[in-house]
Amino acid sequence: MHFTAILAAASVAVSGVVATPVTFDVSTDFLFGGVELSSNNHYGAPIPPWAANHKPGWYFGDNPHLFPELNCLEGLLCKILQLLPFNWLHCPAKPPPTPPPAGDGYTPTFQNLTGATQASDYMTYGLVDTVADCKAMCNSVSGCTFVNTYHDVNGKGGSTQLTCSLFSQCHDASDADNVGGQSQPDGSIDFITSSDGYCKK
Repeated sequence: MHFTAILAAASVAVSGVVATPVTFDVSTDFLFGGVELSSNNHYGAPIPPWAANHKPGWYFGDNPHLFPELNCLEGLLCKILQLLPFNWLHCPAKPPPTPPPAGDGYTPTFQNLTGATQASDYMTYGLVDTVADCKAMCNSVSGCTFVNTYHDVNGKGGSTQLTCSLFSQCHDASDADNVGGQSQPDGSIDFITSSDGYCKK
């Protein structure tokens, strides 16, 4: 996607001379490291986490310095994303520092499984620090109704962050059949722990 900006010099306005506007294109490849953060590209994660060669599309949390290779949803990036159409990823509001009351708008559908949700209504996935961060991401993605958080042990380049997968439909334990088993670059095999599912009420 390209943005077109129209520039007019203040001196032209003062002098009363009518000038032809100058246009230029700015590629989002430059802004987001070549990753399109729109729904057309699963918000930067076109390959779902259960498929080979997958990688997270974004990071949302308090430790962006740990993920220089990902689009970290903070600061200037968030300001730029606010200017883009609704089908682009938008930065969520940070969840409160203390866990919200039971009425956070989500109902647990499964907890502490060793499999992650694998389904055709997959929207995107990234890395987060907390379950609350993942719910905040779902609240910021149009059409998201279900979050699955889990630890992908030996996956994600050894990161200890939670994987946060977003879906457009609610799921139960019967869909949590991604148990890992993918070979990693260091020869280890990944596996899933602490998988929790939450459906928007």
